[in-house]
Amino acid sequence: MSIECSAVVAAPRSEVFEWFARPGAFARLAPPWQPVSLLDEADSLADGRAVLGLPARLRWVAQHEAGEYDPPQRFVDRITTDGLASAPVAAVLSWRHTHEFEEVDPAHTRIVDRVRTWVPAAMLRPMFTYRYRQLEADLAAHARAADHGLGAITVAVTGASGLVGSALTAFLTSGGHTVIRLVRREPHEPGERRWDPADPAADLLDGVDAVIHLAGVPIAGRFTDEHKKAVAESRITPTRKLAELSARAGVAVFVSASAIGYYGYDRGDETLTEQASRGTGFLADVVADWEDAAAAAACATTRAVSVRTGIVQSPRGGTLRLLRPLFGAGLGGRIGSGRQWMSWIGIDDLVDIYHRTLWDVRLQGPINAVTPHPVRNTEYTDTLGRVMGRPTVLVVPKFGPAVLLGRSGARELATASQRVVPDRLGAAGHEFRDPDLDSALRHVLGRTAESAADG
Repeated sequence: MSIECSAVVAAPRSEVFEWFARPGAFARLAPPWQPVSLLDEADSLADGRAVLGLPARLRWVAQHEAGEYDPPQRFVDRITTDGLASAPVAAVLSWRHTHEFEEVDPAHTRIVDRVRTWVPAAMLRPMFTYRYRQLEADLAAHARAADHGLGAITVAVTGASGLVGSALTAFLTSGGHTVIRLVRREPHEPGERRWDPADPAADLLDGVDAVIHLAGVPIAGRFTDEHKKAVAESRITPTRKLAELSARAGVAVFVSASAIGYYGYDRGDETLTEQASRGTGFLADVVADWEDAAAAAACATTRAVSVRTGIVQSPRGGTLRLLRPLFGAGLGGRIGSGRQWMSWIGIDDLVDIYHRTLWDVRLQGPINAVTPHPVRNTEYTDTLGRVMGRPTVLVVPKFGPAVLLGRSGARELATASQRVVPDRLGAAGHEFRDPDLDSALRHVLGRTAESAADG
C-alpha cells in the first residue's frame, strides 16, 4: 500500500529544502496528538538517523538513504532496526517515505510526500494536513520577520524543555537562528550553558542577541504554602538576576514569561487590556513582582517584554492534556455554572508572539498573549466536545477542583474568570494563525475539515 499527499507553499524551493534540513524541523512537523516523542534528531537529510520514542518504551528508527539524497529535490527515509527497542516496530511496520520538492515558480514550491506502508491512508492524511499547515505558517512568520529586518540571531532560552520552550526552540532553529539553552545542570549537549539562577555567571550571555526566559516551577498544583513559595521563589529572584545581567551584557531584548493571573481571579465581564488594573489574589501578587523583576532589564540598549500568557492549547501539556482523555471518554463537562471567562491561546500562536517580540520594537512592557476571542467555560466545553465528537452533558461541581487544587488553587486556576484581550498586539497589526477556538482545537487534535474530507 502507499499514500501520496501534496501541498503548495509560498516560498522558493531552496528555502523550503533548507528549512527541512535544519534542527527543529522534525519537531515542528510532529503532530501533537500522536503518542510519539523525538529522542534524537537526524543530523543530516543525506544519511542521518532519527530516533522516536513510542509507548511501551519502543523505538522507531528512521534512516535517511544516502543514495536517494538529491537536494533541493528529494530526500528519503525508511524504518530500520537499531537495538532491541526498535526491533518489534521494524518487524511489523513497513515504512518508506519519499519527500519531493517541485518548483512551481520562483516563489512557490509543491511538496509531495509518498509513503509506502500498510498503515491506512485515513490514519496518515491528518498528519500531512497538519504538517503542511505548520510549514506554511512557520515559513510565513520567518519571512515576515525578515521583511522587518530580523536576520539570523543567537537567542538564549531558559525553560527550553518545557511545553512552550520546546516548541519555541524548534521554531527558532528551523528558521535559521541559533539557540543557546540555559540549563541548571552540567551541560552535556552542544548549545547548552550552565545557568545558576541565584548567581548567573558574568559571561553567561556572551555572544547572545536576545534572551527568552521561560523557566519557573509549574503554577498548576495544590496551593499549599510550600507550593506557593516555590512558585514565587523560582520566578522573582532568578528573573531579576537574569534581567540585570541582560542589561549589562547589552542584549537587544529580554523577554520574560508572565501570566494573565495579573488581573486577578474574577473580574466579571470586564474587558481586560494591558492597561487594566492589577487584580487580587496570590497569582496577581506573584505576577506583579515577576514583571517588576523582568523590567530590570530595560535600559538604553535592552528592551524588556513580559508575555502575559492565557490558557495554552496543546495536547502535549497544560489544560488540554488533562481534558483530552476525559472528553474522549465522554466524561467532559462545564465547571459549575460555566459562565466564567477563559482567555486562551494556541501553542503556535504563542510561539509567534514570542518570535514577534524579537523584532517588533513597538512591543515592550506587558503584552497579553491571548487570542482576540475569549470564551466562557460553557462554550469551551461545547467546542471541545464537538471537535472530539463526544457529548458534554456532565457538570463538574465547583467543589470538585478544590479536592485536587485546594480552595484557593481552584479559585485562581480552575474557576478563574478573566476576559482578557490582546490590545497591544492588535494595535501592532498582529495576525493569529487560529483566532477562533474551533479551528485551534481542530488543528492540534488532527480533526480539521480537510482531514475529515480526505479520510
